[in-house]
Amino acid sequence: MTNAQKWVTAVLVLFIGLFLLSKLFQSDDTVVPEDVDKYVQQDTEETTAEVTGLTLIQQNGCTSCHGDNLKGIAKLGPDLYNAKKHWNRDGLINYLRNPADYRNDKRFDEYKDEFSNIMMPSFENLSVQDLGKIADYVLNLKAE
Repeated sequence: MTNAQKWVTAVLVLFIGLFLLSKLFQSDDTVVPEDVDKYVQQDTEETTAEVTGLTLIQQNGCTSCHGDNLKGIAKLGPDLYNAKKHWNRDGLINYLRNPADYRNDKRFDEYKDEFSNIMMPSFENLSVQDLGKIADYVLNLKAE
C-alpha cells in the first residue's frame, strides 16, 4: 500500500468514525408549538363531514392575515366581507386553489399597493369539498 492510499484510508476511517459518533450523540431539538393541532388538517372522512367553513378557515391559518373576525389586518390581508361583490362560488374555489393564477387580474391592482410583499397562499392541498365549505362561508359573510 502506498503512502497516498494509507492517508486516504486514514481520512476515510476518521470520517466514518466522526459520522457514527455524531449519530450516536445526536438529539432531536425540534420545537413543536402547543397549538400545532390548530393548523393540522384532519383527513378522515368522518371529521371532514362535520367540519364547517369557519373551522377550515381557522385550521388553515386564514385568520393570521384576515383577522379573527375576517375583517382584515392592515398590510397583511383584506376584509373578506365584500367577497360576494367580486366572486361566485366556483370562482372563489379556483382562486383559493391557486391564487397565483390571478396575480395579473386588474381587480388585484389595488391590493398590490396595499398589501405589498404579501402573497395569498395556495390551498391546492384541500379537497374541493373543503374549499367549497370555505367559499360558502366567506360568500355568506354579511357586514353587521
